[in-house]
Amino acid sequence: MITYGHFIGGKRVAGTSGRTTEVFQPMDGSVRGTVALASKAELAEAVANAKAAQPAWAATNPQRRARVLMKFLELAAKANDELADILAREHGKTVADAKGDIQRGIEVVEYCIGAPQMMKGEYTEGAGPGIDIYSMRQPLGVVAGITPFNFPAMIPLWKAGPAIAAGNAFILKPSERDPGVPLRLAELFLEAGLPPGIFNVVNGDKESVDAILDHPDIKAIGFVGSTPIAEYIYGRGCSNGKRVQCFGGAKNHMVIMPDADMDQAVDALIGAGYGSAGERCMAISVAVPVGQKTAEELVRRLIPRVESLKIGPSTDSSADFGPVVTKAALERIKGYVDLGVQEGAKLKVDGRGFRMQGYENGFYMGGCLFDEVTPDMRIYKEEIFGPVLSVVRARDYEEGLRLCNDHEYGNGVAIFTRDGDAARDFAAKVEVGMVGVNVPIPVPLAYYTFGGWKRSSFGDLNQHGPDAFRFYTKTKTVTSRWPSGIKDGASFVIPTMG
Repeated sequence: MITYGHFIGGKRVAGTSGRTTEVFQPMDGSVRGTVALASKAELAEAVANAKAAQPAWAATNPQRRARVLMKFLELAAKANDELADILAREHGKTVADAKGDIQRGIEVVEYCIGAPQMMKGEYTEGAGPGIDIYSMRQPLGVVAGITPFNFPAMIPLWKAGPAIAAGNAFILKPSERDPGVPLRLAELFLEAGLPPGIFNVVNGDKESVDAILDHPDIKAIGFVGSTPIAEYIYGRGCSNGKRVQCFGGAKNHMVIMPDADMDQAVDALIGAGYGSAGERCMAISVAVPVGQKTAEELVRRLIPRVESLKIGPSTDSSADFGPVVTKAALERIKGYVDLGVQEGAKLKVDGRGFRMQGYENGFYMGGCLFDEVTPDMRIYKEEIFGPVLSVVRARDYEEGLRLCNDHEYGNGVAIFTRDGDAARDFAAKVEVGMVGVNVPIPVPLAYYTFGGWKRSSFGDLNQHGPDAFRFYTKTKTVTSRWPSGIKDGASFVIPTMG
C-alpha cells in the first residue's frame, strides 16, 4: 500500500490535514494506496516555499535555466519505463499509451529549452530625440497548474515546462486519482538541478483548489478538466485578479466525405474514438458521414472493428485499450449508453456487458457504437468520456459543417476527404480551435499552441507554443533618455516622438 503525500520545498512530505482518499489500480480494481488531501495551510506552505525560491531562479539567466531542463530530459528518458508503469497502473491506459502521454509532455519541455529566444524583448534606438525604447519579458512570480487524471504526465509538463523556463516558481495540483507520476516528475526536476521550492506538488480536492484560487501570491493559474469546473475556476480566479487559462470539455466530430478513403477513415475512427478507452479531450466521439451511401458503408465497416477491439489490463502490450479510471466513471459511461438507447439511438455494438477474465473487479467497458444519433439527444450534446462512438448522419457537406459549428464545444475536429477544395473550405469555416485534414487527432506539435473555442476554452491564450511564454510572463516597456545637456523645460502636453 502506497501512501502519497506532497512535494514541498524540494522533498516529499506527509499530509497533515488528516484527510485522504484512495488511489485505485483500474485494471484489477484493487486499492493501490492513499493520497493526502491538502488543507489551506499546506497549500500556503507550498506557496511560501515557492515565493522564497523564485527571485533567485528568476535571476538565473535563461540559458542556465534551459540547461536544467536539458538534464531533466536526460533523467526522464532513463526513467521512462518506470514512469509509464506507474501511469498505466494508476490511470488504466496501456503502457504503450502511457509512454505516448509522457512523450507529448517531454516534447513541450524540449521546446522550452528555447527559453532564451522566447524571453527576448524588443529594442528601438532613437525612437525620439535622444530616446531609446526597449521591452523585456519578466516572470510573474508564483504560478499554479490544476491538471486532470487522463494525462498525468503530459499536461503537468505542458504547464510546468514553460512556467519554470520563464523563471517562475510552480505549484502543481494534479488529479488525486493518479498522483504517482507528478510526484516522480518533481523528484526528477530536483535531481536535474532545479532549486528546491521551484516545483511543488500539492495533492488535494476542492479545498486545495479554492486555496489556490484565493491565495494572493499566486499570480496565474492554468487548468484542464471539465467545462463546469473550468468556468468556476476561470470566474473565481479572474475575480481575484489572477491571470487564468482554462480548458474544458469537448465533443470532437469527424466528417467523412463521400470521396474519403474509407479504409483510412475507419482506421482513424477506431484509434481516435476508442484509444485510451475514450478518456481523451481530443478523442473523436462523433462520426459525421456525408450522404446515405457513405453512412451505410461506414457503419457496416465499423461494426466488426468495434466488436473485435481487444481490451485488456494495462500491462497487456497487445491490448487496444485498458480499463477506465474508476468504478464511478464506468457506471457513468454505462449510464450514458442506457440513456442513448432510451433516446432512440440505434446501439449497433453494446460493450456494457464486457468482463475481463481474471480481472473481474477491474473497471472495464467494451466498445460501444451508436447509429442514427440526432443533435437533440444528450449523448450527442454531452461529453461521455468513454469508449462510445456516435454516428450522426448528414445529408450534405453543409449540414456536416453546421453540426460542428452549432455544438457548444469547439475543441477539435477532423475532415476526411480527397477533395482539396472541400478541405480548405472546411478548415476556413469550421468554428473549432484545432482542425485535422485526414488527421483524426489534430493535437499540434509543441511549437504551436493547443486550445479550443467556445465552451472548450476560457481565456485568450492557449497552452504550449509561444502562447505559453506569453501567459507565464509580463511585458515591461522602458522609455529611456540620458542627460545630454539639453534643457527642455517643463512640458504640459502629452509627449510625442515626432
